[in-house]
Amino acid sequence: MDSRRFRPLFSLSLAVMDVAMTALAFIVAHRLRVLIPWPAEAVEIQRFRAYSGVLVIHVVSVLFVFFLFRMYHLVRATSRVDLFYAIFGGLTVATLLSVALSVLLLKNSVFEVNLPRVMVFYAWAGGVLLVTLGRWALQQIRAALQTQGSAQDKVILIGTGEVARLVIQKIHSQPYLGYKLLGLVDGPGASAEARPEQGRGVEGYPVLGQTEDLPRLMDQYGVDEVIIATPEAPDEEMVQLISLCYREGVSIKVFPDVFELMAAGVTIDDLGGLPLLNVRDVALRGWKLTFKRAMDLVGSAIGLVLLSPLMMLIALLIKLDSPGPVIYVQERMGLDAKPFPVFKFRSMRADAEANGPGWTVKDDPRVTRLGRFIRKYSLDELPQLINVLLGDMSLVGPRPEQPAFVEQFQLMIPRYMERHREKAGLTGWAQVNGLRGDTSIMERTKYDLWYIENWSVWLDIKIIVRTLVRGIFFDRSAY
Repeated sequence: MDSRRFRPLFSLSLAVMDVAMTALAFIVAHRLRVLIPWPAEAVEIQRFRAYSGVLVIHVVSVLFVFFLFRMYHLVRATSRVDLFYAIFGGLTVATLLSVALSVLLLKNSVFEVNLPRVMVFYAWAGGVLLVTLGRWALQQIRAALQTQGSAQDKVILIGTGEVARLVIQKIHSQPYLGYKLLGLVDGPGASAEARPEQGRGVEGYPVLGQTEDLPRLMDQYGVDEVIIATPEAPDEEMVQLISLCYREGVSIKVFPDVFELMAAGVTIDDLGGLPLLNVRDVALRGWKLTFKRAMDLVGSAIGLVLLSPLMMLIALLIKLDSPGPVIYVQERMGLDAKPFPVFKFRSMRADAEANGPGWTVKDDPRVTRLGRFIRKYSLDELPQLINVLLGDMSLVGPRPEQPAFVEQFQLMIPRYMERHREKAGLTGWAQVNGLRGDTSIMERTKYDLWYIENWSVWLDIKIIVRTLVRGIFFDRSAY
């Protein structure tokens, strides 16, 4: 099926599913109120037929609020956590709106009924659950169709450099995103030496031509979307390139350069009436720091208590598996680039760093038999809950690195040291997005900086939930 026909059909299916699940939740809510005498026996509740007017208002309110919240606007991919959060907020607003409208519109009419508060609560809670399940099921169907090649967007990638290769790898590894990459176009800003010959492949995809060939290529292949992966291109050439794609009526996405990444959260400040762009506003300050520290204390304390039997078992197995200490203490860089001792269960031989620190690689011979298992499931990181409790680390933040690596990275990667504006974390935004193990430090840094400049309580909760549910502890990239 063509992607342009698929989008409106899928949006319609979302609306139909929302109507069905919302109505079902309302029906179940009425039945539960009749059957369950809580907080008291249902006295004035009427037969369900009498609530048909309220049901219609409730369903229309849900559709209206979801439409305002852009929940029928298709996004490329969304996590279950984000989906639940959007539905939770949307249904909360819709339920309040429907109750208010029912009172205003149905009063003194044949549809006026007693609407028990407990029934409203059941309808809201059941709606959140059922709409989430319904939308998740539709997402799975959509992902399956796009993985099999149906309803995919035809894409041309502009650029043939390292960034373009990274984009290709992402598209190739995540077919459920619904991209069908046709090929690449040599973009502006690249040196002549770095440009491959026309027709010669990049990561298995052909180079179709130069930027001046774009109008012909878009018309020839029926392109739906263009991804511009040339952050090194001069601004004038980038504007011309975007204008060229815009005239052809295709969707345009641009991979950001360092300044665009930095300015993603730009705010307006003023100096005596003179407007200023604030591009480095630290999100985590004031009461937010106190709240985050409270989350760290409570989370680490509960984690240590609940996981103490497992940690004792791992300690015993380490002693039986290989000679050496149970806990491995290593110096890492934390807040304000100050070193601190990080605690880990020892997963390598005791003499693993006899010749200095080294980057862990797949099938590393220094890793012990038990170490391979606990590293695979990140159980070696559990003692870092002690670091969190002591205040050296946070539950969520950029992962700490060894001082020797920090010295190298700060010379290679722009803004690398800005990762140290916040405490190091047990897990982080980069890690839940698959950037762990032997992955790009440049990409990890971008994710870490985005987290620092966009911090919120909800973002921390989201990262913790994704860590536990999606599988940092079951991530194949850990070794």
